Amino acid sequence: MTWLRRRLAGEDGSALVEFVFIALVVFVPLIYIVAGFSAVQRGVFASTAAAREAGRAIATAPDPGTGQERALRAAELAVEDQSVDVTDLRLAYAPAGADCDAAGGYSPTLTPGEEFSVCVTVTVRIPLLPEFVDANTATGQFVVERDRYVDG
Repeated sequence: MTWLRRRLAGEDGSALVEFVFIALVVFVPLIYIVAGFSAVQRGVFASTAAAREAGRAIATAPDPGTGQERALRAAELAVEDQSVDVTDLRLAYAPAGADCDAAGGYSPTLTPGEEFSVCVTVTVRIPLLPEFVDANTATGQFVVERDRYVDG
């Protein structure tokens, strides 16, 4: 029994060293991965909510100029709600049936029965990556169908 005590006496404090080593090797990268996924998910939520709110705002507007102003402000509010920087927002419109890749050259006229897509692209900033790495984007799309029976 005494030889066992002598042998274990040399192991004092090694559990603390092992724990710190495991914490550095496992927990720090795990926390970074969770933070990265959270940033990406926040960007996806922001783009989807911004497209939906911008589509609702422009669909109920009386004219295209007012509608685009309302849509931009609604998208900015939705993006801010997800704690994403508003400077990372891009709002565009696409004709009916087109994908958001073709967005940009189309401008809605808000005629009765018009159908178009609102596309919001948000740049996703992943923690601890340099600012010039902005290739990560999330795009939300919302299809707007203007009511056929509107006053005016």
